[in-house]
Amino acid sequence: MPFPFPRCSALLRLAALAALAWTSGGRLLSQPATKPDPAGERVSAPAFNWVLPLFTDKEGFRSMTLRGSEVRPIGRNIAVTDLSITTFSGDAAARVDSILLSPTAIFFPKENRAAGEKSVRFIRGDIEINGSDWIYDHAAKKLSLRREVRVTFQAQLNDILK
Repeated sequence: MPFPFPRCSALLRLAALAALAWTSGGRLLSQPATKPDPAGERVSAPAFNWVLPLFTDKEGFRSMTLRGSEVRPIGRNIAVTDLSITTFSGDAAARVDSILLSPTAIFFPKENRAAGEKSVRFIRGDIEINGSDWIYDHAAKKLSLRREVRVTFQAQLNDILK
């Protein structure tokens, strides 16, 4: 099939051909959903608008919900773009305890841990924490920040300087 726009630059032609070949499933027609990488492992296509709800072991109440605009498996871990972690009380009330937001992160499902080098924003009740180079451990309910840390209290601190 001849290219319908003969006067376009080579880069524009390539982009137009890629757009013509793109399917609704999010991959080129000539590419399989998974393909082997040079090391012989299978590489999976990314998932979009990903949601992973986690529940308590005994009662089955919602414990945490992870969301991402795009995720890719990295071995047994998951690379997440636009990570959003919402933690809940873990009881029947399902009260939101905290929210963690980051543009990119790695989620470690076996340990219920997440980490990232870029920025993170943690929101909980009367406190907001921003920083970068971070690790979140859900089991310990602990957020560790290594750089550019800023903590904002939104509560009145009486007699703090006495």
